[in-house]
Amino acid sequence: MEPYEMNRAAMTPAAVSDPAIERAFITRVYGWMAIALAITGLVATATASDPALMAWIFDTPFALLAIVIVQLIIVVVLSAAVNRLSTGVATGLFIAYAALTGFTFSTLFYVYTAESIGMVFFITAGTFALVSLYGFTTKTDLTRVGNLAFMGLIGILLSSLVNLFLRSEAIYWIVTYVGILVFVGLIASNTQRIKRMAYGLGDDGELRSKASVVGALSLYLSFINLFLLLLRIFGNRK
Repeated sequence: MEPYEMNRAAMTPAAVSDPAIERAFITRVYGWMAIALAITGLVATATASDPALMAWIFDTPFALLAIVIVQLIIVVVLSAAVNRLSTGVATGLFIAYAALTGFTFSTLFYVYTAESIGMVFFITAGTFALVSLYGFTTKTDLTRVGNLAFMGLIGILLSSLVNLFLRSEAIYWIVTYVGILVFVGLIASNTQRIKRMAYGLGDDGELRSKASVVGALSLYLSFINLFLLLLRIFGNRK
């Protein structure tokens, strides 16, 4: 799920802030995203290295479903109610989400080789860096791109649900390639949105801290979903 509509209150223009504060906000967003990715990777690796824990995961089919439901709840809470949370709670929820993602991602090591997972991670990181740089530097308004990408996201989610029953290989690959375009669009548009947030949040430290968590979550979700789609193409199955 993508928190596309970053909390509107957090985006309400305020007095233009100091450039140093703006840079600190952007650095905090990408910093939290990097920390979340590191947590996900460490938890995934540690879990995959524990045979007993992996056996429990595969023997308890509803465990992963329960985790996914908890993750959805966290995304909804952070996206829709972040202003009612303290900075500490918002940050804790984000870290918990990253850890839970790592737990579910541990199963990838039983499907793909570790080498191909690492390779795809670096492909994703390079793609993300280039697209995010474009979103940050372009003079073009990417709002329309973001809107189209969000509609595309809904489309691929519905298609994926339908394909759970149809099991169509054609739909699987269409969703894969369209999904890559969708998340590339979301990365670019959300990067530009975060840049605008940095310019419009003023010097309210509490608001900026919570907005940085929401911004980091948005980019993190786009990154991991892009990673999963690229893994379908470039990952070497065992």
